[in-house]
Amino acid sequence: MKINLLAFWLLLSIPFISISQETNAPAFGKGLFNLVGKDSTWTMKVATRMQILAIANWDEGSNGGLGNPEQNFLVRRARLKFDGFAYSPKLQYKLELGLSNRDLSGGSQFTSNTPRYILDAVIKWNFHENFVLWFGQTKLPGNIERVISSGDLQQVDRSLLNSRFTIDRDMGFQLRHHFNLSDKFLVREIFAVSQGEGRNITTGNLGGHQYTSRLELLPFGKFLSKGDYKGSDLKREEKPKLMLAASYDINQNAVKNRSNQGSYMMNDIGFYETTINTLFVDAMFKYNGFSFMGEYAHRSAKDALAKNSDGTLTGDVVQVGNGLNLQTGYLLNHNWEVSGRYTNINLDEEITGRNLQTQYTLGLSKYIVGHKLKVQTDLSYLSEDSGLDGLMYRLQLDIHF
Repeated sequence: MKINLLAFWLLLSIPFISISQETNAPAFGKGLFNLVGKDSTWTMKVATRMQILAIANWDEGSNGGLGNPEQNFLVRRARLKFDGFAYSPKLQYKLELGLSNRDLSGGSQFTSNTPRYILDAVIKWNFHENFVLWFGQTKLPGNIERVISSGDLQQVDRSLLNSRFTIDRDMGFQLRHHFNLSDKFLVREIFAVSQGEGRNITTGNLGGHQYTSRLELLPFGKFLSKGDYKGSDLKREEKPKLMLAASYDINQNAVKNRSNQGSYMMNDIGFYETTINTLFVDAMFKYNGFSFMGEYAHRSAKDALAKNSDGTLTGDVVQVGNGLNLQTGYLLNHNWEVSGRYTNINLDEEITGRNLQTQYTLGLSKYIVGHKLKVQTDLSYLSEDSGLDGLMYRLQLDIHF
């Protein structure tokens, strides 16, 4: 394993060695360097980023106050990114590697018990007018909060809705298309067919396949700098911009308890299989420094209770239920931003045994160089019907090259 890692880093170092005398490097946040083939038939932008995070948690003590303090410091994310085109600008690619422990977590017999370095490895072919075909491993067209890069978030991290309901990444095909209903009204359509097991699975397809559709409506036209896929209104939109969208996901004969995420549901003959459906409805609005993002998620299953071949329960259940996430922020002078978030998670208690969860988050961000260099902090209060309340404070530094 050490030899493989050494070879990996040596391979990455070759481009740095070859441009060590380069004096016209890209501007900060625009990548480490850009390569262009001599015949201009390929390009590659190389970039890296990391997030350093400090967390403090307090649970409700026996006397009703907060107690049991815990602290944690970690490299939340550390990424290497490569993108460009090959042969023609109509054939683009993206490769993103995750190097932090959180990025690599989840190694199992289904991933050949190896680290899961690859986050994205996808080819994008613009084969006809506004049609683009994607093939590879990348994010599925699910909830807007998940599709937004973790480096472009408005608060320290994504909400509880995302952690409970996201369909994240998978391997397969995506067909993307867009058209205009008028000079400004833009419509985008996405359809995906994927393996349905999540990222970096090496054991082949278990159960059925996963089908995801998403429709996005932008009645006032495009956001500046793709702001509909970024947190905060850093561009201070001079005119109101709105995106309304919905995604529907069908994972046939799924074997995990959160569609293509979560834990495998095992029974006496191998895997328990059931079809899981997930619906997302979301919105993004920005105007003059003000931003609002809303998300609703609903998950259902054909039979949420995992069973053995004789009908007895295994104890595994599909995490069915719904969630609501509302988030807003306002960009002040000198690129300071205050933000607030309300998240409600309502899983089916009879099936999952989970109580209602409500979380309130107040955030403060300082954007030094936009999302490329920023400091973010937030304070969250979590309330559960079971009476288990808690407080969480986070501080994070985000830097991109």
